[in-house]
Amino acid sequence: MKILVINWQDIKNPSGGGAEVHFHEIFKRIVAMNHSVTLFCSRFEGAPTEETIDGIKVIRQGSRNLFNFYVPIRYFKQFRKENYDIIIDDINKIPFYTPLYVKEPLLAISHHFFGKSIFPEAGIIAGSYVYLSEKIIDYVYKKTPFAVVSQSTKDEFLSRGFLEDLFSMVPNAITPEDFPMKIGQKESFPLITYFGRMKKYKSVHHLVKAFAIISKQLPQAQLYLIGKGDYQPELEKLAKELNISEKTTFWGYVSENEKRRLLSLSHCVVNTSMKEGWGITNIEANACGAPVISANVPGLRDSVSEGLSGLLYEYGDINQLADIIIRFFADKDLQNKLYNGSIAWAKQFTWDESAKLMIAKCNDVISKSKN
Repeated sequence: MKILVINWQDIKNPSGGGAEVHFHEIFKRIVAMNHSVTLFCSRFEGAPTEETIDGIKVIRQGSRNLFNFYVPIRYFKQFRKENYDIIIDDINKIPFYTPLYVKEPLLAISHHFFGKSIFPEAGIIAGSYVYLSEKIIDYVYKKTPFAVVSQSTKDEFLSRGFLEDLFSMVPNAITPEDFPMKIGQKESFPLITYFGRMKKYKSVHHLVKAFAIISKQLPQAQLYLIGKGDYQPELEKLAKELNISEKTTFWGYVSENEKRRLLSLSHCVVNTSMKEGWGITNIEANACGAPVISANVPGLRDSVSEGLSGLLYEYGDINQLADIIIRFFADKDLQNKLYNGSIAWAKQFTWDESAKLMIAKCNDVISKSKN
């Protein structure tokens, strides 16, 4: 099979996130199944125009802000002449509207709609651009088959009037061999960790505020914040205002080995985002034996098994978040249940299985296009 994927970014792009991991981990395995995969994506500083990464041919053109305008131009100038068996539109924020011009069998991948959650992150002008662009998906992609990462994403499409038989689930996952898959030695003091990008819509400030409450009940507790992003200065300022700076460590970007070490030491990991497609970071934390206390929002509620791999709280309820964490540390039986449950839950999600689901969906789309 000859496959072209269109995505905003590739795995090496510094602005990449879960969508890029999902694409790369699945499609490098599809390459290993003897299929040909080409990725067309935006450029970033210092990146070559073309290179091959894990067998995937990567073609880069245009800036991150303008890449969507290059997609139809490159398609008509080159890609439509190259006899691809299927073209895959990996939708992330601004769609490429490929159903309007792509003639080959077409499959779309969707992680989630940003909807109104884009405004706190991008502001009113850029946010409106994303919001309205997503609205057009309801019309342009109405008959397009989709691979989605969670039941929450599928439900959102169905609520917008899409037909259920268009959708297949291809979840985010992990490579089990890359993680301990066991409960490690926990830190001697109560350790609460956030792991992910420092972006405004991730709502990490909710955890910082909750930790200020928690530290009064658990004075030995420490807060680790792992990851980087443009919202970090605001979080550092908030920690100082709440007098918890000495108990809060901003680790920034860490290596994979360091990430696994810190997650294994953590008693729990907290995910405060207002919306996600699924939540790879939740499963990675579980694979290190760390339960996840997560906002009960689309995507995240799919990647947390309540009472098995973690606990859910109502998004934005800082007091409830603090209460749940305090209760977690007070209940040793609950801790042990969630430690063991985290490993059991993480074992269910592997990229090998997701790659099989994706190639099956591609075959189905190609087959139906011939009828």
